[in-house]
Amino acid sequence: MLKRELIDTVEIPDGEVLELYSHGRDFMIVLGYNELMSTRMRFSEEQLAELTFDRLEKENPRILIGGYGMGFTYRAALARMGAKGEAVVAEISDKIIEWAKGPMAELTGDALDDPRLDLKICDVAALIDDANDGTCEKFDAILLDVDNGPDGMVRADNNRIYSRTGLAKARDALTPDGVLAVWSAAPDHGFRRRLQDARLKVEERRVRSRPNNKGAHHVIWFARK
Repeated sequence: MLKRELIDTVEIPDGEVLELYSHGRDFMIVLGYNELMSTRMRFSEEQLAELTFDRLEKENPRILIGGYGMGFTYRAALARMGAKGEAVVAEISDKIIEWAKGPMAELTGDALDDPRLDLKICDVAALIDDANDGTCEKFDAILLDVDNGPDGMVRADNNRIYSRTGLAKARDALTPDGVLAVWSAAPDHGFRRRLQDARLKVEERRVRSRPNNKGAHHVIWFARK
């Protein structure tokens, strides 16, 4: 029987300790007893991008992804994006990117060298603020998967993103037909109400963690102005 092997750890700034494990050819990022993501259960994270692009009318959108993780959402977005699109990716720790280029290089491929990528090692909330104060252009879509759901599991500071004020900021950082998409491992009726309180029209989708209708049920919220 294959044993799970610890490859590396990283302490997220102002947050928790994440661990990267291998299990045969698979990888997983773990927080305590919680498996945040793995190469075996990637489908719903890819669907975060796929279903968002289904709701966009632009071939070359400017999108914001927070965070990188194992890159499933980002790579799925690249596959749908035209040559002139732009994917701004916010990742709080450069160690996560080191893992992508090191132990998980075969999984990553050349995606981090794509000219459509604008990689930022920062809090995704800072980029939302930049779009609101005119420091950068607004986004056609904002895709959030920085915790295991809409609460600050990895970093307590992330709670501000999911508050009514934080959601209003995300709304205002979107172009007129823009989409805010948020991934979660489980339903959260309170979060749906906060989205609605932020004057967003909400659609909730259940998505399996694996293709062919297998694996755990995950949730993605899509919200528009």
